[in-house]
Amino acid sequence: MSISDPISDMLTRIRNAGKSKINRVDIPGSKLKYELAKVLKSEGYIRNYKVVKDDKQGILRVYLKYDQRNAHVILDLKRVSKPSRRIYVKRKNIKSIYNGLGVAILSTSKGVMSDRDARKWNLGGEILCQVW
Repeated sequence: MSISDPISDMLTRIRNAGKSKINRVDIPGSKLKYELAKVLKSEGYIRNYKVVKDDKQGILRVYLKYDQRNAHVILDLKRVSKPSRRIYVKRKNIKSIYNGLGVAILSTSKGVMSDRDARKWNLGGEILCQVW
């Protein structure tokens, strides 16, 4: 089966697993998805992630994070830049998500990073998604 937007598929799998209170979700792997998982872990939205080798492309196993009330830490995930319409932002125009409570994940010339890191390094790029 061909997936036209693998990043959107990853975000949907994480969103659905969080609503179903599942502890982990398996996602077909790619370098960009590994970098997205690294940013989500560093920002505290997931517990951990692991790369499982197989005969094909590998599997990204994401371990979800829940709070004391057993509610999913991620309230929502939104795909901003899509294959049909790319959204780029200059370094001066990077806006904070929910006054800093959320995070935007950008693909920059220095790699995939959060909006805070992009502002710190004075980098702009393509806004992949927003998480809050």
